[in-house]
Amino acid sequence: MTTASPLSDPRDSGRKAATRTDVARYAGVSSAVVSYVLNNGPKPVAPATKARVLDAVAALHYRPNATARALKRGVADMIGMIVPDSRNPFFAGFVHAIDRAASRRGLTVLVINSDSRREDGSSHISALASHQLDGLVVADTLTEEERALVMSLGVNVVLVNQFRPDSRVVSIGVDFYNGAKEAVAHLIEHGRERVAFVGGDPGVDERERGWIDALGEAGLPPGPRVRGSFSVEAGYAAGQKLAAQRDQLDAVFVASDQLSFGLMAALHEAGLTIPADVAVASFDGSSESRYLCPPLTTVRQPVDEMADAAIDALLDTSRGAAYVDFPTTLIRRQSCGCHPASS
Repeated sequence: MTTASPLSDPRDSGRKAATRTDVARYAGVSSAVVSYVLNNGPKPVAPATKARVLDAVAALHYRPNATARALKRGVADMIGMIVPDSRNPFFAGFVHAIDRAASRRGLTVLVINSDSRREDGSSHISALASHQLDGLVVADTLTEEERALVMSLGVNVVLVNQFRPDSRVVSIGVDFYNGAKEAVAHLIEHGRERVAFVGGDPGVDERERGWIDALGEAGLPPGPRVRGSFSVEAGYAAGQKLAAQRDQLDAVFVASDQLSFGLMAALHEAGLTIPADVAVASFDGSSESRYLCPPLTTVRQPVDEMADAAIDALLDTSRGAAYVDFPTTLIRRQSCGCHPASS
């Protein structure tokens, strides 16, 4: 890497930890600029300068306030948690489960939302650098730059809500593929033959593959599919699109409960009855799903068990990289066509 001011790694001079001044000299900026980057303000920093500072943080393994961290003993330790959007009912439930699991072990949790921070061009990871964290739970998909910065924080990291293993850290997920496949097969058991899919971007979601394979094993072609962001608004827009194609579907499998909330509202507004006209099954198992009209059939993720596993892995600093895969449970309610007595 090329820097504006040459400086050897401060660790070579016998110092135990790099300082903010070291980072500033390495990046060729002032200490104030380093502070602006790590605290997301109060003044903006040009993208190229910000990249140099983050490179310096990673290269020097800088952790702010190392002295304060040493004096911190005796108070509750803190872990960080990064989620895409804490307004999402699934992530809200996950944050709550992580907080309970952490509290039982004397830990407090700092939650960072990544969606809004990405939108304004700032790094949600840099906000964590100014806090004295003893571990980090990441419930998001990170870019390579974000991953490098996370690893540079020098704390134990656990990835949750993951589709696949990570070779460097403990990652925790559920069996997205078989959970989705079971839900779609259940819709087919109700006599549905034109099952649509609503989900996120292609190529990364095992739930979409489960939908395709369940239909294929039943000798049925894939129905319409709509992709977008994981939000109520995107679900509502997907419901409007599918309502306009009502002759091409008699059921929908949705990749998240949050999407289902918007989708079902749009189907109702279009005059379609659930499940008579369109059966719906979803994925996540959020507590809110049982209070929809009709109550939502959904694949439950065991968030309490996943949270306990995440905190245990976070505290076990001797544990190497591993992937923990939890099974899912299909919760049958009326939106798929089941009667209340069988729910």
